[in-house]
Amino acid sequence: MLKNIVYEDEHLIVIFKPAGIATQTARCGQQDMVSELKNYLFQKPERTERGEPYLGVVHRLDQPVSGLLVFARTKQAASELGRQLQKDRLKKNYYAVVCGRPVKESGRLENYLYKDSKTNHSFVVDENTPGAKKAVLDYQRVKTLMVLGEGMEHEAEVSLVDISLLTGRHHQIRAQLSHEGMPILGDGKYGSPYSKELSQRAGCKSVALCAYKLSFEHPVTKKVLTFESRPEEEIFLPFFTR
Repeated sequence: MLKNIVYEDEHLIVIFKPAGIATQTARCGQQDMVSELKNYLFQKPERTERGEPYLGVVHRLDQPVSGLLVFARTKQAASELGRQLQKDRLKKNYYAVVCGRPVKESGRLENYLYKDSKTNHSFVVDENTPGAKKAVLDYQRVKTLMVLGEGMEHEAEVSLVDISLLTGRHHQIRAQLSHEGMPILGDGKYGSPYSKELSQRAGCKSVALCAYKLSFEHPVTKKVLTFESRPEEEIFLPFFTR
């Protein structure tokens, strides 16, 4: 069994994707979770069907982001889980380490995002912008710590925030938090000059964003399943050990 499989039955697989690995990629020779899981299913001793195993991609995580993902093992499960995703019944919570301390302890961010496919970048825009899609998330500050990294003369504040994703837009959390003045550490695409410098000083090499909680209704039994997994990246550890 793959070490990052959290749950498995004949209908679905829940895995924890490490940062740096793509959910699915068309690039030749690049590691991705779909290929790893298909190889795992293909080699199962009890397997009876011929050909390539079926694996339905229900949702994705950006390559530099870690966290929980559910994949469907049948077309029926894929259809049902996809329906839950469309109706916002597949719930996802994230931990993010952001630069500074949020002005408000908690709140809801509602913006309109436009995805530039040429640059693979999402921008907060006016709601009347052609192609813009509404993006909504709730956040709650969990803890704020002081960090003193290599070459830093003064301590800086970094905060752990808990995010409940209410819509699933391209790079949504990264773009919205950056727009709100809370760029995520390790985010070279959406970070500010200060957050990028702080990330380098603190040794944060990947986006400090983790999908730590996943909840949905089993596509067959209809039982509500909830999974949680603590972030593995070093930047998160002080928030859970102090």
